[in-house]
Amino acid sequence: MGLDVVTYLRTEYVSAALVTNQVPRSADVCLQLGTQDGRAVTFLPRTIRELITFSVEADGTLSVATRRQMKQQAERRTGSAKLTYVDQRADDLKETPDNSVDVVISLQAAAKMQENGLDWKKSIDEAARVLKTGGRFLFVEQTTIEGESYLEHIASVKPPREEEDNDEEDDERFPVFELVGYDDVDLVLSPHVAGVVVKSEDAGLSQEDIARKEMKAEKERIADLSITAYERGIKKRKRKKKAKKSEGQTES
Repeated sequence: MGLDVVTYLRTEYVSAALVTNQVPRSADVCLQLGTQDGRAVTFLPRTIRELITFSVEADGTLSVATRRQMKQQAERRTGSAKLTYVDQRADDLKETPDNSVDVVISLQAAAKMQENGLDWKKSIDEAARVLKTGGRFLFVEQTTIEGESYLEHIASVKPPREEEDNDEEDDERFPVFELVGYDDVDLVLSPHVAGVVVKSEDAGLSQEDIARKEMKAEKERIADLSITAYERGIKKRKRKKKAKKSEGQTES
């Protein structure tokens, strides 16, 4: 199921602008969900050192044509990222450790995943797993896929529960992603949405956990203030002692 020409051109422009401007210059490693061509090589800032690929195909393989395109784009662009080809499905990033990637991008891949029998929602869950805390997830995808909202799923992603946690009550933990911003891709025949989310430091914590975290931080702040005040007091007493000693020497 290919995109109409109008949608393709518009989403291509938005994808290039989003990736070029929203990938932090401090980021080193980028992972692309559902790599289908070589355009990400040209979109990414030259500060990215490594681009990791994952396939939209059911067997997890990256096509020869895609590899060729990526290699050609890298050869044309001086200082482009090192390409790491991974023959794995985009909904199962088992080759990538937890909290190891700075940026994940998904560019018009979710619908293709759905078409090929992959779980596009699981690909987002996997992106949440492999991203470092504070890492960014950038996407330009169809607004809805078979009636399910892409944005709503991103907002609902939470870390997996521990095996010993059998609590069946409503999950009140904070979601993984914090929304930075999003916008509809206008003037297209197939509605798309572009956005940026960040992996939250509070991901998976409950309100009670966050309250304890804030209380601990406040105690540490007060302790630091007390130490600073104590050190200032010592310095002040030393200055007074030195001043008195100087006065005594002057009188004699």
